[in-house]
Amino acid sequence: MLNRLAACLATALALSGCTMLGPEFVAPDATTPGGFALPAQANGRSTPVAEKIDPKWWRLFNDPVLTSLETRLTEGNFDLRTAALRLVQARAQLGFVMASGLPTVNANGSASEAMTSARGPFMLPSRSSSQPPGPQQFHATPDSKLFQQHEVYQSGFDAGWEIDLWGRVARVVESSTAQLEATEEARREIEVTASAELARDYILLRGTQRKAAITRENLEIARRSLGLTRDRAAGGVTTDLDVANAAAIVESIAAQLPALEQRQAELANAIALLLGAQPRALEVELAAPRALPPPPPRVPVGLPSDLARRRPDIRRAEATLHAATANIGVAAADFYPRVMLTGSAGMQSLNLHQLLDSRAFFFTVGPSISMPIFDGGRVQRTVELREAQQQEAALLWQRSVLGALHEVDNALTAYDAEQRRRDRLLAADHENRRALALAAARYQQGVTDFLQVLVAQRNLLATDQDLSDSLTAISANMVQLYKALGGGWE
Repeated sequence: MLNRLAACLATALALSGCTMLGPEFVAPDATTPGGFALPAQANGRSTPVAEKIDPKWWRLFNDPVLTSLETRLTEGNFDLRTAALRLVQARAQLGFVMASGLPTVNANGSASEAMTSARGPFMLPSRSSSQPPGPQQFHATPDSKLFQQHEVYQSGFDAGWEIDLWGRVARVVESSTAQLEATEEARREIEVTASAELARDYILLRGTQRKAAITRENLEIARRSLGLTRDRAAGGVTTDLDVANAAAIVESIAAQLPALEQRQAELANAIALLLGAQPRALEVELAAPRALPPPPPRVPVGLPSDLARRRPDIRRAEATLHAATANIGVAAADFYPRVMLTGSAGMQSLNLHQLLDSRAFFFTVGPSISMPIFDGGRVQRTVELREAQQQEAALLWQRSVLGALHEVDNALTAYDAEQRRRDRLLAADHENRRALALAAARYQQGVTDFLQVLVAQRNLLATDQDLSDSLTAISANMVQLYKALGGGWE
């Protein structure tokens, strides 16, 4: 018995894993340009450079509050915590699949009561018979009383093992491993998105606070102008029309503050939600205005050739392609026989007190084989389906790489264009301030009417707000650039 069992095991080990059906996965090679289209350096502008990216890119803003918020993101963000649980599930799934390639051993025990048919092939002697059954007892007549109700007691072990002749189980494990990698990259993709969203909301918050401060400064200028106009009207130098116009611009500027305060509260709550905190939980920490985080003079952007290794969505698409490739081998293995090595051993008796008797021992061992003969083309269609899915995954990977290159190029263009717009707005702001000062002086001298002062005030307010929006957009565009670069993850 032992020799035959050893021979079966040796044969199984020799045959297992002899063949791996399906194509072998080869990591695709992304065709990328030699370098990004970087803008020319200019005085006073932040310039992207082909240097190594810091994974914690937000530290380039040199803002301790932003750095503190980013540090707390991983622990509190619900999306990241959910993604971490999905990763745990994927690891458990992989362990389940890997276990399918190992032998299974189950303990069992049973006690049953049955009645044997006198006409059936399995006939047992009556318990009342004191003599061992003779040959005549196994050819009883239908009226025989030798066969009656009886109990059967059994305990032992069952074992089974699928011999992976064609690599089906190995391909399933390979596919599940790739799916685990895809899940891990999906979590990193969420991390990149959440970090960028947090930095963007923080910059918009500081930009809103700056815009509110500018509005208050312009409001103070308008109030001084209103006071001057009232004094002139009281002296009979001007009319109430100028007073009404001056009062109107004061009220129109003041009317902008509630919307800015609302926007500030919404952005603070958005940051709190990203951190998994209650509404207004960060009110004290974020309410005090701080300077808008400016971009550094040099912004490292790395090389296009590193983009496929940095961006988690590209890495996720590659892992999905790997899983789809392995699934072809899983489907192709269904064309071939499946061999199972099974066995059982234990004790069996009609009497409970004889269950441990040495003569109650039994065992069975041997292989079983199943082979598809006719399935209506199901296996062939499954292989074709898996091949089409692999081709689709390959196209999605190519789309991810090309889309990433476009995103980086657009982000670089936006970053440079907004800085050029800021330079123009700075010049316009300077001229508008000079124009307001000249108009106010000429108005005090009685050379011109109040309309010129009114126009100069409106122009200055509009330019100041546009300049604030532009400075905010530059920092926000830098965040978008690092998001397009994959967050700097290496």
